[in-house]
Amino acid sequence: MRTLCHAKRGNGDSVSLLLFGVSHRSAPVPVLERLSVSEFDRPKLVDSLMQSHVVSEAMLVSTCNRIEFYAVVDAFHPALEAVGSVLGEHSGLNLGEMTDHAYVHYSEAAVEHLFTVAAGLDSMVVGEQQILGQIRSAYTAADENRTAGSTLHELAQKALRVGKRVHSETGIDRAGASVVSVAVHRARAVRGQGQPPMRRAVVIGAGAMGSLATSQLAREGITDMIVVNRTADRAAELAAGVTERYGISARGVSLDHVGEAMADADIVVTATGSVVPVLQVGDVHQALLRRASMIPLMICDLGLPRNVDPAAGRLPGVHVIDIESLRGDSATRAAAEDAAAARTIVAGELADYLAAQRQAEVTPTVAALRQRAADVVEAEVLRLQSRLPELDAQQRDEVAKTVRRVADKLLHAPTVRVKQLASAGNGDHYAAALRELFELKPGTAEQVAAPDAGLEDIR
Repeated sequence: MRTLCHAKRGNGDSVSLLLFGVSHRSAPVPVLERLSVSEFDRPKLVDSLMQSHVVSEAMLVSTCNRIEFYAVVDAFHPALEAVGSVLGEHSGLNLGEMTDHAYVHYSEAAVEHLFTVAAGLDSMVVGEQQILGQIRSAYTAADENRTAGSTLHELAQKALRVGKRVHSETGIDRAGASVVSVAVHRARAVRGQGQPPMRRAVVIGAGAMGSLATSQLAREGITDMIVVNRTADRAAELAAGVTERYGISARGVSLDHVGEAMADADIVVTATGSVVPVLQVGDVHQALLRRASMIPLMICDLGLPRNVDPAAGRLPGVHVIDIESLRGDSATRAAAEDAAAARTIVAGELADYLAAQRQAEVTPTVAALRQRAADVVEAEVLRLQSRLPELDAQQRDEVAKTVRRVADKLLHAPTVRVKQLASAGNGDHYAAALRELFELKPGTAEQVAAPDAGLEDIR
């Protein structure tokens, strides 16, 4: 098994985990827009990174406000340059421009960050659960494209378990199910008191984010919904699911009819993965001409890059709420007690994970030591047989068992103790001491432990 923190390859080189990320916490929306990666482009970028000779595994987590590369590498700076080159070619930004807004974590710090993200503690809406699905999507893509090896398999599955545990054992998601709910609450506030409740909604986009938006809008009291998508059949399919699940009126139309669909809407939510605006100023102007109500048209643009032409927000009677305007909203922060409980879980899970990894670092050496002892015992038993041929089979067998018990008892305490010491850190030092003290050949430890097979896959 390849361990995470400075594990060894067969050639003796060390490997570790590199994280390069840009998120809503570190970068303005224009930078995130340029770096955003669609599901279609994700495999291409990961494959490009895998071309680097210092990268052996890679996974890309890409959301509406986060782009994070996780890579198993055997050299920090060359790997960082490789990530910068891949993202630079994709976005047109150079490494310097990206690092002004990026964060880089290595080894244990990278693991801690992923666990924190999975717990919802780093999301714009603290505690939202959508990030778990996005991490699972990134992991599944890496698994299917065979860019995830034993390290990322184990790490991603552990991160998903951490996220599930946080949501089941704390109330961290009480602050809001997603950015959608926060945007809707903001829209209500902008409309002001005394206005009729929002009942009619248009959702543009029938993908994962659009599906989440329809569900959240239904929970927020929307009773009439139109789903708009480039493919009318997909829009109709999602609308039918909304009607079946929530018992509200919903129908689907193609993007060609978006202006007409918005004419009677109280709120419009755009949530597509398009890299260019899908809602043009002309579409909004058409809706305003058809509109009988004088109440402002609320548009929540949750796309990244933006789904709405910026000029639309300058039309009279239109108010656009986008990702940028939601930064710092008090509704996006979980209660302090729930967040603290979540961090406690993350800290405990991180400590357990790292302890297991450190113990794994000495396991191959311990196995090699036991094999060395077994070889010595067998050699001595054979030598005894040649010197005392008069011993019968039962006597020889009893002598062999006695010698093996002596060897096992002598090795038991130091091997158990070295694993305990390794879990506290510097496990590779203890393994090196064992190899030196017992004259284990270089590479022996690595050859004893083969990579794990059949790791559990969380779906």
